[in-house]
Amino acid sequence: MTLLDFIRYEQRLTGTKIGCREGDCGACTTLVGTLNSRGVVEYHSITSCISPLGNAQGKHIVTIEGINLNNELNVAQEAMKFNYATQCGFCTPGFVLALTGFAFSEKEKNYQNILAAISGNICRCTGYKSIERAASEVVGQLEAIETDNKIPWLVAREFIPAYFLGISDQLKGINRKAKRNTNAFLVSGGTDMYVQRPQSLVETEIFLVAAAQRLKGIQIRKTKVVIGANTTVTEFWEHTAMQSMFPNLSRHLALVSSEPIRNMASLGGNLVNASPIGDMTIFFLALHSNLTLEKGKSKRQIALKDFYQGYKKCNLEEGELLTEISFETLSPYVRFNFEKVCKRTYLDIAIVNTAISVEVNDKDEIVNAHVSIGGVAPIPFYLQTTSRYLRGKTLDILTISLAAEILQKEIAPISDVRGTKEYKRLLARQLFVAHFTELFPNIFKLQDFLENADS
Repeated sequence: MTLLDFIRYEQRLTGTKIGCREGDCGACTTLVGTLNSRGVVEYHSITSCISPLGNAQGKHIVTIEGINLNNELNVAQEAMKFNYATQCGFCTPGFVLALTGFAFSEKEKNYQNILAAISGNICRCTGYKSIERAASEVVGQLEAIETDNKIPWLVAREFIPAYFLGISDQLKGINRKAKRNTNAFLVSGGTDMYVQRPQSLVETEIFLVAAAQRLKGIQIRKTKVVIGANTTVTEFWEHTAMQSMFPNLSRHLALVSSEPIRNMASLGGNLVNASPIGDMTIFFLALHSNLTLEKGKSKRQIALKDFYQGYKKCNLEEGELLTEISFETLSPYVRFNFEKVCKRTYLDIAIVNTAISVEVNDKDEIVNAHVSIGGVAPIPFYLQTTSRYLRGKTLDILTISLAAEILQKEIAPISDVRGTKEYKRLLARQLFVAHFTELFPNIFKLQDFLENADS
């Protein structure tokens, strides 16, 4: 069952609300505390409606009832009250938990980041401005937080109740190991599976791999980046080496779902899900990534671009588990970009998404290029012909325009609820051009491509 249903129906803690059951509205937001290797509990916000209950094993689950200060309001609650940031109140517990969760975050305590922390919460009444004022008030009280003494500091200033001080000792006494049934259905974060098939998963024997530490972490081995398949999008985003390697990583990943979902969603799960518009799949395809698959003691490697064999079909044998994603470290000559268009700018599924890694020498010649695109084929699509054409070409308007024509011959979009096939073709062209106007603004201007198209 889901964590939300356990909280409400088994524990009778009804402050956590049922909204969309798809991770979109944030009414069910809870905090999850995980004991790290240093014996410190790290807290993140999640949407409990699509979180498997089993993933709560060994964790501290905090609902709205769990942050009460002996019938007094905590800082986030007081800020919401003072700024009249609630009307019907249905969404309020989720906002309060998200604001409280931000207090635990390692991110810089500024207004932009606290707004990102509530990006997964929707309110239908207030118009948001009163909630934004409450968020501003909360972040103002976090400017002097002692990062090395976080939980005692937050307790002393009434962000959280005093019982948080003893949680780490309680978690240390919990056995978090589970024995795998090799015939069970494997689930990691559950952020897609519990949207697609929640009822059938309740009735299916599953094995949860989200807690498997050997599948987590990011390592740089000489010239290769190796990422455990269980690594979450948030962990990838917050990794210092990844931020250095991808200077625009924050801007790119802000387009991927919302903070609570990024806190849960595993990179491996996104790849194995095989969605034709999986954001992180498109991201890693453009890095020419490889996958490591394990079955018992045997291992094999496969290029990510060869992993997809048809709609929702992967080159994955029965009993195999995706354990690692790897790609070559980016040299100073390689530039990377990710673009996405959807009906809403944030917190939405892509109509078309695309990524590129391109290496250019000091003569403006394209040494290497890898381009991927989603939403225009039954699989997450690596543009092999387009990528091959770009290699060895001069970086100019004619090259990119001809490459855009080749791209159109490679893709085969269909009309669906997200857009017509003609619209998707237009987006594919525009986003492909956007890669170059974004990465090489000294060479390309959008107007140049418009004039070239007219001629």
